[in-house]
This record gives sequence, structure tokens and C-alpha cells, in this order.
Amino acid sequence: MPRDGSGRIEGSEVSPSKIISLAKQYRCRSISYTYTEPTIYFEYAYDIACQANREGIKNIFVTNGYMTEEALEKIRPYLDAANVDLKSIKGEFYKEICGAKLEPVLENLRRMRQMGTWVEITTLVIPTLNDSDQEFEEIARFIVSLGPEVPWHLSAFYPTYKMLNLPRTPVPLLHRAREIGIKAGLRYVYCGNIPGEEGEDTFCPHCGQRVIERIGFRVTKNDVVNGACRHCHGKIDGVWN
Repeated sequence: MPRDGSGRIEGSEVSPSKIISLAKQYRCRSISYTYTEPTIYFEYAYDIACQANREGIKNIFVTNGYMTEEALEKIRPYLDAANVDLKSIKGEFYKEICGAKLEPVLENLRRMRQMGTWVEITTLVIPTLNDSDQEFEEIARFIVSLGPEVPWHLSAFYPTYKMLNLPRTPVPLLHRAREIGIKAGLRYVYCGNIPGEEGEDTFCPHCGQRVIERIGFRVTKNDVVNGACRHCHGKIDGVWN
């Protein structure tokens, strides 16, 4: 709500065609719908995605995965990738913390995989709420059931908003979760919100060489050539030009 209490939503109107124009102007290869759940403004996102698709620009949803089957089917021809929050593998967590249900998220992840959409999964690790080894193991097993090539991002929690009473996520905890994911058979497990850690990088699942180095949002080294490891020529899963 704006500070004057008028009920007016602050911001400026930008048409879908203007979004496409800006994307082309800045040579963006994709548009990511994020920081506000894209299904909240689904009609707007859909109109942009349709135009982007015609211009050869990819579309990526960063989403909680809590949408209807009808919405997913409608966006299906234009949705190239999705990063989906899997906040927990416990129904109780979704009910008590999120006021939602777990199963629709799991089902939509399965649907996206069946649709051929490139899927990545993010779990915000919140101390005392979803940080047990059992939780990590169960999430990892579910992701493996979708495919061992599905990346899993483990993000550090920082106290904010309605969770100021909880501690920030210890870095060793993220490392342990990452080890559990790799042991379960996942090829790509990352640690997020802690720039400068090894868990930001991509390693070849065939030879173990570091093929992509990152610091925060910057890629500092890329040894993936035509979707393959420069060192052993093994396939690196993902969407590559």
C-alpha cells in the first residue's frame, strides 16, 4: 500500500510490446518473470510471453509452483524454463508456514517435466523449520525422481519481515545439504545467497572438472562448449545456444 493510504498501486504502466522492445534493445535472450509471483499477473505475463516467443526470446517463470493445471497448460507453448520454490517436503510446513498445500507444487513440478520445460528447484533453508538431514534427503529423492539432471539450489535464509526471530542459515549447513543432494544422485546442487563459495560453481558430472565458475550473479569462467564439457566432452545438462 502507498504511504498516503489511498489504495493506489504505485508504479508505472509498461505495455507488453514495450517490454519486448526493451529486451531487444538490451540484447536480452530471455525474460524472467520474478520477485513477484508471475501467476499473480498471469494475463500480463502471458501477453508478454506470447510476443517474446514470436521474437525468439525465451520465457522463464520464477514461481512458487502453486498454479492451476489450466494456467500451466495455457502458458505451456511459451514457457521455456521455470525455477520453482520447493519450500519443504512436509505438508505441515506448507499448511502452517505458507498457508498452502504441498501436493499441488509437487504435481506441477511433474507436469512441467512432462511438458518439456527446463526445471530448476530452489529451497530456502530456514534454521529450525526445514533444516534436518531427513528433510534434505527426502527433497533430494523427490528431485531425483524428476530426473538427476534437475538442478537444486539451496539458498541461505536471512531474518526479515515476519521471521526476525530466526537465525540466518549457517554456511556449513548449506554445504551439508549440498553433499546430501549429491550423494542422492543429483548432478547439479548449488549453494545460494553466499557469494564466493564453491557451491556456486558447476562441475562436470562425468570428469568432475569445474566447468562454470560464478561469484554472485557473475560468471567468471565458462568451459561449456556446445553443451559439453571442454575437458572430457561429456554432456552438461541445460539449455545452451
